Amino acid sequence: MLTKLIHVSLFLLASHASFTASADINQALQHEARTEANKLRDAARKPEQTLTFFEVTPQSTVVEIWPGAGWYTEVLAPLLAAEGKLYAAHFSDKFSLLPADYMQKGRAEYSEKLASHPVYKNVTITEFAPLADIAIAPPASADVVLSMRNQFYIFDGETSLKHALANFYQALKPGGVLGVVAPRLPDNMLNTDWQKSGYVPEQLWLDLAKEAGFSFEARNDMLLNPKDTAQHPAGVWSLPPTLAGNEAEKAKHQAIGEVNQMVLKFRKARN
Repeated sequence: MLTKLIHVSLFLLASHASFTASADINQALQHEARTEANKLRDAARKPEQTLTFFEVTPQSTVVEIWPGAGWYTEVLAPLLAAEGKLYAAHFSDKFSLLPADYMQKGRAEYSEKLASHPVYKNVTITEFAPLADIAIAPPASADVVLSMRNQFYIFDGETSLKHALANFYQALKPGGVLGVVAPRLPDNMLNTDWQKSGYVPEQLWLDLAKEAGFSFEARNDMLLNPKDTAQHPAGVWSLPPTLAGNEAEKAKHQAIGEVNQMVLKFRKARN
């Protein structure tokens, strides 16, 4: 009886913590620093549900991998400003598989964003590059590492993904969470030439994360898009928000919506 009561109590505590974190995330979504264009994508990206699933709270130390223009930074910075910590692991000069001017422009624009509002003052920019040994955060310091919509496989296949996972593992505390949102390759396309499309088989993430020392904890289907066949002229970049291609293609791809994404939660061993 006592054991049952303990289990019920732990469940209620976890449920309360999840509810509280979700409310805090929802408040961060309303912050004045968020741009209207980014808010319009909330329905497609489901940030409240995603961050709650990955156990992000206002007290978390979070590493955001390749934050790009800062879509998620606009949510994470106000959420973590008072009690947490955000490391933004942006492009690195040590990475030669992306054009240098593209990376420099991206980092400069991101730095401008951080300078645009006081809510970003405690964000620390670090670096990340698949295939380079760079600390994305102090070792064993992060509660959560987030890799949102990144494509590592296109650079050097499994080697890129393995190196990234090793870097994430090093940054996480024991028991820390790796949250992955990534374009999911449909199972019926495993025998096609998908390697440069930006899509990756879910099983590949599962296998390589296990090899890196992570335990797979849960998946969530909230970002799956059955309209996305993963057969587009420019791969994931054909679909919103990039919309590569001519006007006719853009209209077609706009109707499909955003990329079919897998949402996977992994955990570093607690000891």
